This record gives sequence, C-alpha cells and structure tokens, in this order.
Amino acid sequence: MTKGDIAGLVLSYVYAFGLLFVSEGLGKLMKWPQRVTRKVTHIGAGMWIWGILALFDHWYYGIIPFATFIVLNYVFYRQQIFKAMDTEQSTLGTVYFAISITVLFAALWRTGGGIDRVPIAAAGVMAMTWGDAAASLVGETWGRRTYTRFGHTRSLEGTLAMAIVNLVAIFLTLWLLSGSDLSPNSQALTTGAALLLSVIGTAVATFAESISPAGSDNLSVPLLTSVVLFALYGLF
Repeated sequence: MTKGDIAGLVLSYVYAFGLLFVSEGLGKLMKWPQRVTRKVTHIGAGMWIWGILALFDHWYYGIIPFATFIVLNYVFYRQQIFKAMDTEQSTLGTVYFAISITVLFAALWRTGGGIDRVPIAAAGVMAMTWGDAAASLVGETWGRRTYTRFGHTRSLEGTLAMAIVNLVAIFLTLWLLSGSDLSPNSQALTTGAALLLSVIGTAVATFAESISPAGSDNLSVPLLTSVVLFALYGLF
C-alpha cells in the first residue's frame, strides 16, 4: 500500500462523512425538503469517483470506500441516522448506488498495467449521478405530463431533463477521461466517437430509468449504460 492509497482511504471517509453532515446541516439551515438534500448527497457521493481516480495508486484499494458504504448505507437506511438521506418513505437506492459503483470499478478499473476501462465505469456512474438528480428535481418541480411504469409515476419533463444532462455528463466523461492522466492505459477517443457513444449511452440510461421501479434505477442505469458502452467501446 502506497502513501497515495493511504491518503485516498483517509480522505474518502473524511469526505463521505463530511458530505453527510454538511447535507444534514444545510437541509436544516436552509429548510430544504428531504428530496433536495438526498439528491445533494447523491451528487456529492457520485462525484467522489474523481477523487478516487486521482488519489489511489491501486484499483483494489480504491474500491474499498464505496464497498464499505454498501453496508454503512444500509445501516443508515435502517436506522434513519441521517434524515437528509433517509426517511420512512426512502428506498434502498443509496445502497444500490454503492453496489453499482463498486461492481463497475472492480470490473473495469485497472492500474499499473493492462487495459483500463474505467472511463466506461465512470460514464455509467455519471449517468446516474447527474441524470437521475436532474430527472427527480425537474420532474417533481415542473413535471406536468406524467406516465406510470411498474407502479412508479414519472414525468416527461423529468425524463427529458435526464436525457439532456446525461448527454453532457457521459460525453464529457468519455472525452476527457479516456487516455488522460487519470486513466493513461485506457483507449483515447476522438470527439466524434465520444459523442456517438454518449448518444447511445444516454438512450440506454434514460430508458432504464423510465422503466425501473423506485430505487432500482440506481442499479439499472449505471450497470446497463456501462454494459452497452463496454460492448461498443472497442469499435472506436
């Protein structure tokens, strides 16, 4: 274990618990509804993958923080320790999100040699991080045209917001991360290839979110998006 790995572990837990306490405090101070504070926590957690990539020297240490939060998020959910994240009406979405990140990074992230496919994993995570938040916040605030799938109602406005945000998030992730200093052993992509993959990834992520029962989109969106991108990535 290197100094970078140790620093990564320490800072990951400091960041994670800091995020929870800050979201809790801001929610009370600003009188934000729980749906807003939950999405703030959701975005903050997902964005930490960039900290993971920057800090850790070995991928197998880098997946530890998110892996441990599979258990911790379940405890938080059951005990409702952080009201900004969980209430009696909450789903296991935070647990599923931690599972998705852990599985994707364990399967695709490689350091120190070998082909690194972490841009695919990161793109799937960003689709859920930003796309789901956009769908929820826009849909619940301005959604008027609704539809129901598997007992869960969504809005066309929220779905459209997710598609737009996903296109930007997936494109920037694939374009900037592929072949970069954070992933030097990954295959670099041209702008056109990154854009085409982003359009396809956006379609998959948006469709997955629109048909997934409440909370399960934290599994279906990042995993299905990454699987499709993995199948197509080599073509470019």
